[in-house]
Amino acid sequence: MTPSDIHRIQLGDSEVVLIGTAHISQESIDTVRQVITAEQPDCVCIELDEQRCLALKDKNHWENLNIYQVVRKGQAAFLMANLALSSFQKRMGLQTGVKPGSELFAAIKAAEEQNATVELIDRNIRTTLLRAWRNTGLWKKINLVSVLFASMFDKTELDEEELSKLRQSDTLSAMLEELGDLLPTVKGILVDERDQYMAHHIRKAKGDKIVVVVGAAHLPGILKRLQGDEILAGDKSIEEINSIPPKSTISKIVPWAIPGVVILLFVFGFFYGNTDRLADAAFAWILANGILSAIGAMLAFAHPLTILTAFIAAPLTSLNPTIGAGMVTGVVQAMVAAPTVHDLENVSEDMTSLRGWWSNRTTRVLLVFFLSSLGSAIGTFVAFGWLKNLF
Repeated sequence: MTPSDIHRIQLGDSEVVLIGTAHISQESIDTVRQVITAEQPDCVCIELDEQRCLALKDKNHWENLNIYQVVRKGQAAFLMANLALSSFQKRMGLQTGVKPGSELFAAIKAAEEQNATVELIDRNIRTTLLRAWRNTGLWKKINLVSVLFASMFDKTELDEEELSKLRQSDTLSAMLEELGDLLPTVKGILVDERDQYMAHHIRKAKGDKIVVVVGAAHLPGILKRLQGDEILAGDKSIEEINSIPPKSTISKIVPWAIPGVVILLFVFGFFYGNTDRLADAAFAWILANGILSAIGAMLAFAHPLTILTAFIAAPLTSLNPTIGAGMVTGVVQAMVAAPTVHDLENVSEDMTSLRGWWSNRTTRVLLVFFLSSLGSAIGTFVAFGWLKNLF
């Protein structure tokens, strides 16, 4: 690593040494070890939250994943987003030969060897993703999802010059910076807010000498807040950036408004319309929702029973905002085609390829959840278009 990747500043009574790392660089691993060993700090601050730290420490953490409980508790979408980011980093790591986050794990081990306190200074990943999601409009949400999932399956091979650049930068943050050109609001949440959050917790760290290990892309933002004002122009309060914003009024109303209108149409048709047309409308609703949700399940290579469940459940769940078709199909898929030990052991490897997502039973449950939900949503709008012309 170059000297520009290491900064030494005085923060009150504490001497702080900041190391900017690349998450898939052997050079970063070596530098982190050397600096912590040489400096013998009282405290080491690391760009991790508790969840990511546990994942790094426990190589077999996927084996403890209960996919049935994930889907049942409505956490499948969050897990898919997390896997999308992990998949991107892991695929880059495969090309550079270094497991993503290895330098952060090396920092933990080196700190323990020096009997230094370890401080996890990054914001909880769930808070970060939910803030990004809920502060983004509908069309930008679609862009965000498409960019994340396109990055998972991008098969572009990097040449030596590009690999060299990757080894010298924070790959995940680099991807988010690129994403920020398209979605400035998302970039502010995924990068800028985390810079502010980490700088705040570095200031709170105790010790005469403190070593900080963060991705290189975070160094400029963190240094600005440590060397100058803790809160820069445009920064929100720490309490605000560490909170999950409530759902927007529109996002609360729409899930209830659509089934409400559909039910009113059926009620109106029952009292004032042609009963034959009412039967046609009911049939159209069932077919549009059921068939498209079932097609989504089929595209995910779901079990035949899951596909049948999608056809039956979608027309009903589309009228109930509290439960989606994907929650039902995901639970059924997890029960009838439960992930094996082999599937759980190989999740991290399989999710780096398009084929792996479909062949691994764990990720296939998530695909069933996502694609059957998407099919049901499309079916609702298709059927709604038919309904308004039937009376």
